[in-house]
Amino acid sequence: MRTTDLTKVRATLWTAADELRANSKLTPGQYRDPVLGLVFLAYAENRFEEVRGEVEANRSTRNPAQPADYKAKSVLYVPEESRLTRIVELPEGEDIGKAVDEAIKAIEAANPELKDILPRGYQKLERTTLIELLRLFAPLPTQLSGDAFGFIYEDFLSNFAAQEGKGGGEYFTPYSIVRLIVEILEPFHGRVLDPACGSGGMFVQCAKFIERHHASASRKLSIYGAEKTDDTVPLAKMNLAMHGLSGEIRQANSYYEDPHSAVGAFDFVMANPPFNVDKIKKDQLAGDKRFPFGLPKADNGNYLWIQQFYAALAPKGRAGFVMANSAGDAGHSEREIRKQLIESGTVDVMVAISSNFFYTVTLPVTLWFLDKAKVGTPREDTVLFLDARHIFRQIDRAHRDFTADQIEFLANIVRLYRGEDIETTDGSEVLLKESFPDGKYVDVGGLCKVATRAEIEAQGWSLNPGRYTGTATVDESDVDFMGDLEKLYEEFTMLSDQAEALRAKVDTAVRGVLDA
Repeated sequence: MRTTDLTKVRATLWTAADELRANSKLTPGQYRDPVLGLVFLAYAENRFEEVRGEVEANRSTRNPAQPADYKAKSVLYVPEESRLTRIVELPEGEDIGKAVDEAIKAIEAANPELKDILPRGYQKLERTTLIELLRLFAPLPTQLSGDAFGFIYEDFLSNFAAQEGKGGGEYFTPYSIVRLIVEILEPFHGRVLDPACGSGGMFVQCAKFIERHHASASRKLSIYGAEKTDDTVPLAKMNLAMHGLSGEIRQANSYYEDPHSAVGAFDFVMANPPFNVDKIKKDQLAGDKRFPFGLPKADNGNYLWIQQFYAALAPKGRAGFVMANSAGDAGHSEREIRKQLIESGTVDVMVAISSNFFYTVTLPVTLWFLDKAKVGTPREDTVLFLDARHIFRQIDRAHRDFTADQIEFLANIVRLYRGEDIETTDGSEVLLKESFPDGKYVDVGGLCKVATRAEIEAQGWSLNPGRYTGTATVDESDVDFMGDLEKLYEEFTMLSDQAEALRAKVDTAVRGVLDA
């Protein structure tokens, strides 16, 4: 299916599905899982029918095709009662909700790896809503290719996240941010960890990166994830299955649990963790090897996450993650941890992103990239700072993203810095020619700067790209007011504490003189 056709289908599907939800009694959260379950059944039937003729041609009536024959082709076996094209043709008096629930049970029974992944409770949906949803999704297996379903699933996740606001952002990281992280990380093969994996978008984009470079993701990648929220784990597993992937996704709170024995075990770590989390029970973390630079005194989880990502890397491993802007300049114990991290030689690239990219927060964020392989190389003593706050596409008043050529351009700046070959399949040649006419890395005011460790130390060990790249035209709304306020309040509190201590000393000294 052509891209233009697919774009139209995706928009039409969402508009129709959203209209059905609006006319029902369901909240977006209640509606999300049943809809995604139907998309999954449509996808499974599509893949099944694609190989069915070939599989059955090698079998006979006496020796019919088995689920294992389909598994050998990386396809789920779909029993007849699990096919949407059959369910939609059931007589009018049939209990449609019961039929869909039975379809879910049957496909899980035939494919044990799906156990407890797919949604249940279709009998609780209003009959008219369910019938219309089936009419919407049932024709898809004959209309779309397998990869198109992956795009539709991601679209629906994105749209549900937008409707659910902050809660939705906990399971969905916008596509263009994930794509940029992947392009800079370059996860060609190996073990990949996301300890705050949400719906698994990081893993899906890793797989797509490998496929864009003409290799098999299922052979090259080993996927490991942890997710705190029970009902989000199935979303991640469905998302992986939708893209022909499988992995170890565990329900766990990554502050206190380490279900994959992560220390030193992973080639790549990717994550969009929750920012500025407080009230973490740090007494439970004493002696944990995932925090090699010590526990921060501030009641804030950012530097617990950052250390987890660092500690999980193998000797040549790379990490890429989203972080609150305030972490780049945080003071006191957090600055000491950041100093140790910089002195380890593993901080590789810092990218400032403008506001309005996320559903959870409107604030700007920073992407951090660590690379243990640069220790012992000429890059060990340097960090590349990129200010991308003026690079974006405005989708609507409240949302921005990157275009494909912008993602490729930013990733190519990193490739030039690393001495790697650039890629121009997404049309970044014009942008590259404007900033790097000789095809070699140079510092560009307002865009990029390679800073030495001495320069970073002179800036108080700050990892804020704007301190190094110089000024660029940036919307005032991209100022991290909350992050700045947090730092100022922390400093104010510290000075107040010092003032109290000094006053007590002065009072004691003066009383001593007066009493003498």
